[in-house]
Amino acid sequence: MHRRDMLKLAAGAVALASLGSTARAAFSAERERMADWSRTRRFVWNGFGSIAYVESGKGEEALFLHGYPLSGFQWRGAMEQLELFYRCIVPDFMGLGATEVAPGQDLGAIAQAAMIVSLLDALKIERVHIVANDSGGAVAQILAVRHPERVRTLLLTNCDTELESPPPAMKPVIELSKQGLYAEQWLVPWLADRNRARAPDQFGGLCYADPANPTDEAIQMYFGPLLATPQRRRLVEAHAVAQGTNALTGITPLLGKCPVPTRIIWGMGDTIFSPGNADYLDRSLGQSRGVRRLEKSKLFWPEERPDVIAEEADALWRKA
Repeated sequence: MHRRDMLKLAAGAVALASLGSTARAAFSAERERMADWSRTRRFVWNGFGSIAYVESGKGEEALFLHGYPLSGFQWRGAMEQLELFYRCIVPDFMGLGATEVAPGQDLGAIAQAAMIVSLLDALKIERVHIVANDSGGAVAQILAVRHPERVRTLLLTNCDTELESPPPAMKPVIELSKQGLYAEQWLVPWLADRNRARAPDQFGGLCYADPANPTDEAIQMYFGPLLATPQRRRLVEAHAVAQGTNALTGITPLLGKCPVPTRIIWGMGDTIFSPGNADYLDRSLGQSRGVRRLEKSKLFWPEERPDVIAEEADALWRKA
């Protein structure tokens, strides 16, 4: 069987697992994924904290950077396809997911990038392909300009840019977090009522195209750890506050000099980041491989369309 056929076969399996709620209940696909993810999760202590990550597959290393307030579980579908040919490394950022943070640790994008470098060092990984979404895209850009020798390629989806970091939609989250109210007023109700979390004017409706997303299991994986203790609630808020400072200020000319081949895929239904950010990245990146636009797809489309991630990543990585 040819490589592309194998990827399509894997994509078909993921699509089956992504059917409506009745089919999901019948196949228990998401529940099995959640159990597998928790069972295979590993930790590395690297001075920044106890960094959680999941690893699978063999071959050239690929690093997946998630958005806020998600965790590496966002990339489960893409990893299921790409682990056929690549070693996939999927960490949780500091203040999110299952990662435990060292006392007093800075949670800004520059510190997150330094943590990632330390994680790669601990895993004895010299160079990686990077796939990133949302706030993870800011970290990816910092890694590419500060450590280009560690980055083989970039695959950027809807994410922060120097023009919008943070995007306007994050400002209420940041203000509530400064008051210590974000977790209580937003995350607690979403975790308690999964249908409310998926409502058109709430988390799901704003960030996903499919009204069935995020799944119950994904909501548990994303928000459960963040609400487990008062300390974790403060950390997810501190992570949001840290995004209030534009860590990408002045990065545009550095992107122009960046030697890393980069492909941009942008969901055009996104209400968080402006569509013009895709063109900005394409113009700014010295080694841009162009933009693919996905009509109607919203911010967290990589979770809904892992087949697109697998297709574009494999094509980019084989040419690098």
